[in-house]
Amino acid sequence: MGAQHTCLAAWDLSLSGIRLRCPRCATGVAELDCAACNFSIAIKDGIAHALSPESVAHHARFMEDYERIRESEGRGSEGDDFYLGLPYRDTSGRDCGQWQIRARSYDYLVRHLLDGTPRGSRILDLGAGNCWMSYRLARAGYRPCAVDLITNDRDGLGAARHYQTRLPKRFPRFQAEISRLPFADEQFEAAVFNASFHYAEDYEASLREAMRCVRTGGMVIVSDTPWYAREESGRQMVAERREIFLRRHGTAADSIANLAYLTDERLRGMEDALSIHWDVHRPWYGLTWAMRPLVARLRGRREPSKFRLYVAHKGE
Repeated sequence: MGAQHTCLAAWDLSLSGIRLRCPRCATGVAELDCAACNFSIAIKDGIAHALSPESVAHHARFMEDYERIRESEGRGSEGDDFYLGLPYRDTSGRDCGQWQIRARSYDYLVRHLLDGTPRGSRILDLGAGNCWMSYRLARAGYRPCAVDLITNDRDGLGAARHYQTRLPKRFPRFQAEISRLPFADEQFEAAVFNASFHYAEDYEASLREAMRCVRTGGMVIVSDTPWYAREESGRQMVAERREIFLRRHGTAADSIANLAYLTDERLRGMEDALSIHWDVHRPWYGLTWAMRPLVARLRGRREPSKFRLYVAHKGE
């Protein structure tokens, strides 16, 4: 038995019975190997690597740019305190405004959207980053499963090491594409796109995958993805961001054409394509945030983004 399978039994303790399927050919997987296409999910440092060679090649430039930019921005920390304080406290002091938004979105999600979801339910954390939401959900009694492309130990799935001694049981972590999830159908009560939906290349494909993995009666939640009333405003934002990244980091960070923002037209398109209905929730992010549109108009600037929570329930 190889080293990969030697650690399988121990890893299964955190897997908690999650059923897998091959992200390459969509065949059901027994243990970690696909008999149909010979793809294997590899376990390294407690992370299940479920990217096919084709997907690794496709995302390589994006992951390289993303990690380099985040490192230059000073993301992450060596100490536990930074991670354990998120999203309520940013001990680095670098992104306090961003974390205030994340905290209010998370509180709303738990208090108003997951309030009827039984403790012990499985929840997909899609775009988990450093796994702060999975940690919080585990502390709240849920069984999260963290998914991301990035695996480093400062800003990716590897940062979960900071939570290990604070939890009775580790939550599973998967390096995977949100449009090719390595999970069998209908086994999660909810899937949360955690400030990640705007990175999708194809909104419909990513949403369809999340819906596939959620049980009938469960829900898919899109959190902290920017919304604009006007398409032109979203395009301006993308152009501004591209210029900033080129100036600061020497790359436009556009190796993969993600969709970057939502509009009502895009949301309606997803409703029609997937036969779903979006429930729109508007958390209160504070007076300063609420005044941003007025301030932008007075200063002659484009409309600022808004953050909302979008919920789609999976019907019969």
